[in-house]
Amino acid sequence: MAEYVQVLTTVDSEDDGVRLGRGIVDARLAACVQIVGPIRSLYWWQGKVDDAREWLLVIKTTAEEYPALEQHIHANHSYDTNEITDTPIAAGSAEYLGWITEETRQSGAS
Repeated sequence: MAEYVQVLTTVDSEDDGVRLGRGIVDARLAACVQIVGPIRSLYWWQGKVDDAREWLLVIKTTAEEYPALEQHIHANHSYDTNEITDTPIAAGSAEYLGWITEETRQSGAS
């Protein structure tokens, strides 16, 4: 059985989220990208605390697709240092996890 992951990244506008998310789904690097926002992010950047409005991309894919997904995000993201975190999905409905597998396999890369 495939291993499943949920990957998070943030962007600075809804348009960037749609552009990045569409590219990920079109490339079949993930079965689904949800864009949540706006959210408010407080974080350290270049020696000071920044307060920014961002959009969160919640990406559902397989562990096998993660390396290509990470590369795609790096190549198409506007931030110098972009958040990319991968959290294993420990359990889920068989139908949903099967759908993730089926949709990412369509790329022919897996």
